Amino acid sequence: MQAIFDQGPFAPPPADFNMAAHVLTHARDMGDKRALSILGQGNDHWTYAQLDRAVRGISGGLLARGLTPGAHVLMRLGNNVDFPLAFLGCIAAGLVPVPTSSQLTAPEITRMAAVLDPDLIIAGEGIALPDPLPCETLSSADLHALADHAPAPFDMGDPNRPAYVIFTSGTSGIARAVTHAHRAIWARRMMHQGWYGISADDRLMHAGAFNWTYTLGTGLMDPWSVGATALIPAPGTPASALPWLISDHGATIFAAAPGVYRQMMKAELPAFPALRHGLSAGEKLPATTRTNWEKATGTPIHEAYGMSECSTFVSGGPDHPAPAGTLGYPQVGRRVAVIGEDAPVGFDQPGTLAISSRDPGLMLGYHGAAEETAAKFNGEWFLTGDTVSMAADGVITYLGRGDDMMNAGGFRVSPIEVEAAMTAHPGVHEAACAEVSVKADASVIACFYVPEDAPVDEGSLTTHAHAQLAHYKCPRLFVPVGALPRGANNKILRRELRAEFEKGRKG
Repeated sequence: MQAIFDQGPFAPPPADFNMAAHVLTHARDMGDKRALSILGQGNDHWTYAQLDRAVRGISGGLLARGLTPGAHVLMRLGNNVDFPLAFLGCIAAGLVPVPTSSQLTAPEITRMAAVLDPDLIIAGEGIALPDPLPCETLSSADLHALADHAPAPFDMGDPNRPAYVIFTSGTSGIARAVTHAHRAIWARRMMHQGWYGISADDRLMHAGAFNWTYTLGTGLMDPWSVGATALIPAPGTPASALPWLISDHGATIFAAAPGVYRQMMKAELPAFPALRHGLSAGEKLPATTRTNWEKATGTPIHEAYGMSECSTFVSGGPDHPAPAGTLGYPQVGRRVAVIGEDAPVGFDQPGTLAISSRDPGLMLGYHGAAEETAAKFNGEWFLTGDTVSMAADGVITYLGRGDDMMNAGGFRVSPIEVEAAMTAHPGVHEAACAEVSVKADASVIACFYVPEDAPVDEGSLTTHAHAQLAHYKCPRLFVPVGALPRGANNKILRRELRAEFEKGRKG
């Protein structure tokens, strides 16, 4: 039997569709129900009616500036409510927002802007912008002023047309612009029971920043799509305060990256009287973190697997917890396979995890990169690059990456991009980067480098890295070596560096 999971396709979206309209589908019937609470000093609350009015006002204001459906809007916004308002306001108008991390440096965002040629930039104060500026810039204050503009009707149309673009690190070291369709939000409905177990009665708290796509989807848009309340800690909230926010504000579901769970458990946790379970995504959840959380709180963590090109499609959930040591099950409605050289392998055999091109949550493609898009497919199947096996009941077991991509706090990072930045340092002859384990439940990016002369001061390397790269891409460890291991084709063997480093720490 072939390792294919297929219990039938998910129901298609309506022929006339808009992602923002779907997210705010409950705004009329929920009205004064609280849609969002920003938790911290001077809690900020938004009702469904206020959220809907602001989004449609921004939509009308953007259109009044002369923007037309299909135009790209580069988002350079910080960790605040401006981020989801701008994102949904653009989509409501038929514009294509491009959310980006505020941590990106000027050189990084300049390269990204060159790929997209944006028609407008919405920018928060103090956040790096492309140099030179390719188009007009709208400030956060201007954005808020637009919220009072006469509202525009939702731009309804083909669910397969572009809705938004997000950047992801490619194996080549070049950031790829991933274009998603309006139907992507419809596909996320498979996660509601396949991962969350969410209903309108829930209060879902997400520990991430507003300007992280994990927060934007799991923490905001999905709760709003079902009429639930989203709880987001105020910017700058330390991990030590999160348990008390969960307890004090009656969170029923809590979502975070694995590292946040680990940080929270450094101190004794309060009781969580309303909490049913936690959610984890972005990187692999260490078994020790899961065990310690469940022992401390009496609640499970349900993990999900996804990527920039297709949001989470393999998960455990309240109705079907993932067996220990596995990623979980493909969500009902998905068509998922484990691919060998040219075709699906058998059950319990290793291969590349793949999702069908028919999946409504799969990207439309990489913007301006048709060849790179085509290279990700093997016939019907989009190849994730991760090696897994599938049991006869559909459960997926993770076996490792098929390439050298690294994960930094939930962000995919290409070693080639980091290496290129580090070799620009005058004291570095050549470099190789790898994600290495430093604890049973923690890993960091390490830079192994051959010095031009003597080993370089770590402070100098750290300063150089932060001048070239977003904070999350910067190596945390710098290891001088005499030479980098290479294979017969002269390719750097990053896995050998990682294995040798981790062996030395255990020794």
